[in-house]
Amino acid sequence: MAISPEWQADRNPVDFRAPPPSPIASGRRSSVANDDFLTEFLQHSLRVPDLILPNRAFPRQNLIQNPPRIDFQNLDSPESDAVAEIIQSIDRIGCFQVVNHGIARELVGSVSAAGAGVFGLPPENKAAVVRSLERSYGFEESQGDEEREMGEEFVWGRDERLDLEMEGIWPLGYSNFSEKMDKLVLEMEKVAGKIFSILKEHHTMRKPIHGNGMTQLPGSICYLYKHGSNVNGDEWIRSLRYDVMRMLIRGSDDSHSLCLHLCDRSSEFHVYSKKGWGSFCPQKDAIVVTLGDQIQAWSGGKFKHVIGRPIFKGEVVEDQCISMAFLYSPANIGNSFKPNRAKTISLAQQAIVAMLLTLVYRFWVYVYNL
Repeated sequence: MAISPEWQADRNPVDFRAPPPSPIASGRRSSVANDDFLTEFLQHSLRVPDLILPNRAFPRQNLIQNPPRIDFQNLDSPESDAVAEIIQSIDRIGCFQVVNHGIARELVGSVSAAGAGVFGLPPENKAAVVRSLERSYGFEESQGDEEREMGEEFVWGRDERLDLEMEGIWPLGYSNFSEKMDKLVLEMEKVAGKIFSILKEHHTMRKPIHGNGMTQLPGSICYLYKHGSNVNGDEWIRSLRYDVMRMLIRGSDDSHSLCLHLCDRSSEFHVYSKKGWGSFCPQKDAIVVTLGDQIQAWSGGKFKHVIGRPIFKGEVVEDQCISMAFLYSPANIGNSFKPNRAKTISLAQQAIVAMLLTLVYRFWVYVYNL
């Protein structure tokens, strides 16, 4: 019986595998004619250029006229021009100064001295009370010893969790510090409440007060800043540039109506806004008041939100370069603000996600090859 060629081809399929590659003699070079030329080309192609921003990319410092000094005791006087001066000053630069406010210098000094003990805690203790998405109060995280020498920041508020955690790492001093701070905050709230009432009375509300996506913390809070001392000129300029860019980009994390600054012995006071930044020399024992995002929303954008920061230059004693900023929000504003802090994913979480994706990928490859 004859066998058809088609059937025979099926019984003996032709092997079409490609032949193995020919070995390259040891004396021959690779397919690249000149390895040195390729290496030089890659080095030039992969080199990252050095980018230097022009000086005009950094906002210039504008020396502004000293804000008016408002006598707190004359705010209710019908013959005083204090209210008109406040409106004119916040419309121009977003801040003003308050003198004769009635807050004892001894109280401010005792809180500042007690605050030095907060910053004197060991770094490992501070790391246990660092601000996060779950913790609204505590120490601001610093990037190493160099940044810590430039300055530190601690956020205080009436919070039971903060009290328990701070008493755990500072059992001998925190209760005394917290009592003094609470007394000072009560006095500052009286000043801020009266200023807010006068602004509300003399300026028609254009819009309901609402947040700008910032975190609204209950009650008044206080930012304590420990400014670096004995900082040389180059380090001070670098720190100042970093501070300016941080303020212009980040702004303030917490929503508020007014911010009252206690910055005795400061050399300058800087005011940051989206238009740039300016500086002036504050009056001794004066409270510098800056406007918050809630006032900007309340005025329909007429009054702009600014951020203030005192600057200390020259040789200063450690316990004399602590400033305080009190963030005030009236109780009737409500708590309808949404947090604006960026959510971060830890390295451990990223590693877990990568492992899961790898397992899923291998599973689908295995199923596809079955």
